[in-house]
Formats: sequence, C-alpha cells, structure tokens
Amino acid sequence: MKNQSETTRRKFLKGTAAAVTIPMFMPNSVFGANNKINLAWVGFKNQGGGDLHSCQHGNNVVALCDVNDHVLQGKGKQFKKAKLYKDFRKMLDEMDKEIEAVGVGTPDHVHFAITYKAMKMNKHVFVEKPLVHSLEECRTLQERAKENKDLATQMGDQGHAFEEAMLIKEWYDGGLIGEVKEVLAWTNRPKNGWGFPGHPGGGHKEYAEAQEVPKHLDWELWRGAVAKDIKYNHTYALSRQGCWRPWWDFGCGGLGDIGCHTIDAPWWALGMGAPEAVEVEMKYEANPIYTPNGSIVTYKFPGKNGKPGHSIKWLEAPSRPTAPEGYDDKVWGVGGMIMPGTKGGICHPDMRPNGARLYPKGKWQEYRSDKSKQVPKTLRRPGSIHRDWIEGIRNSRKSCSDFSYACPLTEVILLGTLAIRTGKGFKWNSEKMEITGNDEAAKMIDIPARKGWRVEDL
Repeated sequence: MKNQSETTRRKFLKGTAAAVTIPMFMPNSVFGANNKINLAWVGFKNQGGGDLHSCQHGNNVVALCDVNDHVLQGKGKQFKKAKLYKDFRKMLDEMDKEIEAVGVGTPDHVHFAITYKAMKMNKHVFVEKPLVHSLEECRTLQERAKENKDLATQMGDQGHAFEEAMLIKEWYDGGLIGEVKEVLAWTNRPKNGWGFPGHPGGGHKEYAEAQEVPKHLDWELWRGAVAKDIKYNHTYALSRQGCWRPWWDFGCGGLGDIGCHTIDAPWWALGMGAPEAVEVEMKYEANPIYTPNGSIVTYKFPGKNGKPGHSIKWLEAPSRPTAPEGYDDKVWGVGGMIMPGTKGGICHPDMRPNGARLYPKGKWQEYRSDKSKQVPKTLRRPGSIHRDWIEGIRNSRKSCSDFSYACPLTEVILLGTLAIRTGKGFKWNSEKMEITGNDEAAKMIDIPARKGWRVEDL
C-alpha cells in the first residue's frame, strides 16, 4: 500500500551508499585547535538554542543557520566567529571542509533534509525529537547510519540519558515488579503545554489565513519540504511558542512532541521493538490538517522468546489515567508513565522519567530503606545527551540515543500519529514496511517532498 509515485528515499539511498562511506571518526589530532570540534547549527529559536549552548563548550561554533534573520543575527552576536546562513544547503556546500558536526533544532518537517545532507557529507549529527516527519524518512536515516557506521548520531530525547531511565530498566530487569502486560503513558498536550496555546478541541478545520511575509523571514525556506502550497501565517513560524506542532504538515502533534520522552523508558526496558498493530480511540473526529484533543493510542507488541506480548496505551489531554496507589493524583496532570507489574509497578509523574519510583508507595519506601533489596546499577550513565554525543565524536563511541536506537523509537511514535490523523487503527509489518487495514495511513508511509528537498536534490 506504499506510495509509489516517485523514487523512494531508501531506494535512492541504496543506489548511492557506496559513495558516502568514508570513515569520519578521526584521531584527536585532526580536530580543531585544542581538540575542539567544529560545529554548525541549524535552527535555534527555542529548543535548538539550548542544544547549541549545551554542545558548544570546549568546541568551535563555525557556522549558524536560521531562516529568521532576527534570530540569526541575534545568535551571531553571541558567536562572532561563526559564519551566518539562511539556507543549510549553501552552508554545508560552502563550508564542507570546515564543519565536522551539525546540530538540527528546526521544526519537524525539515529535520530529514538537513540531517540527510549532513550525513551524506560525512558529518556527525545531533537532531531534536522526533527525529523525522515520516516513516520513510526514518528508515532512510537508519540505513544511512548503517552505511556510515563511523558517524556519531544522537536524537534529542534528553530523558534517555537520565539516571532514572537507567533505573527503570534495571528495576524491571532485576525482577522488582514481575511481568508487565500494559504500560500507560500520557501528556497534557495538545490541550495544554508549550507549542499548543488556545488549542481547539477538534482542531482547526482550515489552514490559517494568508498574511504578508515579514522581511526578516524566508518563508519558502521555512516551508521546506512541504509540497502543499501553504501560505505564510504568523501562527506557524513567528508566534512566541512556535505553534507549528499541531499542524500535521509541519509537526507531529502531542504524540510527536512528547512521546519520544514518555514512551522511551518503558519501551526500552521491556525491549518492545516494533508494534504489530496500532489502535486508536478518538474523542473528536479525525482531522487531516490539525491534531485534535483527547486521542488514545494503543500499541500492541508481539511476544518474544516464549513470553506474552506487551502494550502501551498513550493518552492525550484531557484523557489520562489516575495516579498509582499511594500517590497524590493532583501532581500527575502534566504527563507521566505507569508500568504495572504482577509484583507492584514503576511510575513517574513527568513527561521524562524524572522522579521514577516504585509503587505502591510502601514498596518504594521499603526499597529505599533496605539496601539488601536494591538491584545493582549495571548500565552506563550518560548523564547528558549533549555531552554523550560530543564524547562519542571524540572517542569513537556510540551515543546513548544514536540512530540505531532513535529510528525504531521514532517509528513507533510516527505510527501512532498516523492512527490519530486517520482516526483508524491498522496492522503494521515492520519488516516489509506495510500498513494493512487503513489505506489512508498506508499512503502516508512516505510523504513526498517538493523539488529541491528530495533525496536526489540534496
């Protein structure tokens, strides 16, 4: 059921992979002065700016790129030696030999093009979550990473480096909660939260009214790969909160925004892999251009090694479960995770695994006070995804959320967005990359990019 209207990214990739497998992990002596890495960053109005500042310590910021000239010039004043660009393609082409690593902090719909071109040119990459905007893009980057094994890649799901993420896996592996059948995860998005202000319950039914493009913004570059001729409106690109996330052409809704954070730890701990089916309950009717409130997505994962399968139920505001036994329900409204087992459970009251604990509350108190019941800490503690990526570049070591991990996780998230977008569940064959039972979702496995943004153009 895949869209066959054009050469797919993965087919094109397989035909060109042999030309781009030059090793990039180099001895320290070839880095910049004092072992500094030459960084270029694309997009830094909000989260991207924080990523840049977390990675720039001890390194050289040699190039900056943003389609908003006010943002670009402002950041240029902080990094006076960096060359400034509006178009990432021009930046990479002109400064190829000077750039060693690229950070991507743009809206979701242009993550792929920037990342693909950077990897094609053998640059290490750090990309904000969700990694990409479509399943086809996800597989393409995963295969590109396999071909460029020496590149350090990292997705910006900060919680995967947290101490609590390691603890959740160690607690489950240590048998503290027994067997798990279903995980509950939820968010206050899209009803509330950054990027979703004044969100209408069923979503907007039409695109925002066309407005004159401000002189300091390059709208065509901001629109990026989107094939639809969507006209500029302040709400997409220049609103204070960056309200592009609810619009399916630019973002991935509440699930795309927060799912990589909240689903990450239980998905990793339980070794879930790819789901075999995705189900959805809609509070409002499906909306083809804008995410609605209250959707509930259930992922069904097959059993492994003779063990039964698991499921993850994802709830978007105002839908959410009650707090686990022994905990105050009032503090669990923003988001969280509950992993109930046959011998108790694991939970945390936050979009990331901050504050992970056991439940019921008595079980947690006993575990903390009795060292004989505590399981050993066996996993590497990255501490920070930013530091982990930089150290990965310097020391030829895989990062904690490199693309071999981040692509399968992102794929899970994107499958859920297709269920919400269409208001209908489906079966998923990961090996064949096929959706059955939902023709509309199957057509969106690959979302064709417009000319100039396709794989063959980059």
